[in-house]
Amino acid sequence: MKTRNAVLAVSALLALVLGFAPIALATEESGDKTTMEELKKELGDAAQAIRNFSAEQRDEAMRKVKPVLDDLDARIERLDAQLREKWGQMDEGARKRGSDALEALRRQRNTVAEWYGALQHSTADAWEKTKKGFGDAFETLKGTWDKARKEIAPEP
Repeated sequence: MKTRNAVLAVSALLALVLGFAPIALATEESGDKTTMEELKKELGDAAQAIRNFSAEQRDEAMRKVKPVLDDLDARIERLDAQLREKWGQMDEGARKRGSDALEALRRQRNTVAEWYGALQHSTADAWEKTKKGFGDAFETLKGTWDKARKEIAPEP
């Protein structure tokens, strides 16, 4: 049963990693609400998948999650560029909300990075607690991303 769960977790995370980039591009180019919902689901799936890895699968988990985090970093930078591009057309309130949302997103991404580092170095005894913390932080990042995206680049 553990092996089957591990295989399912790896498969889900692999599908996430391989499928994340096309979904991200479609979301940013089309603004399609369905695609945005798919993206939110994929982020949630990533958080759940990491919860399914055992301490013995740590290296594999780290290899699978890293590209997702790298893609999120690139998406945050694109969101920042969108904010800078729109800056001159925004009123003071919109600028503040956009800046605050982007700052909150970066803070939450840093929290995820801290948990990711803890995952890499945790002992087998601390693995369950650490991966729960990472999953929870990743779930929070998902909501923070959604809020920042709505502030900076709202869907039509």
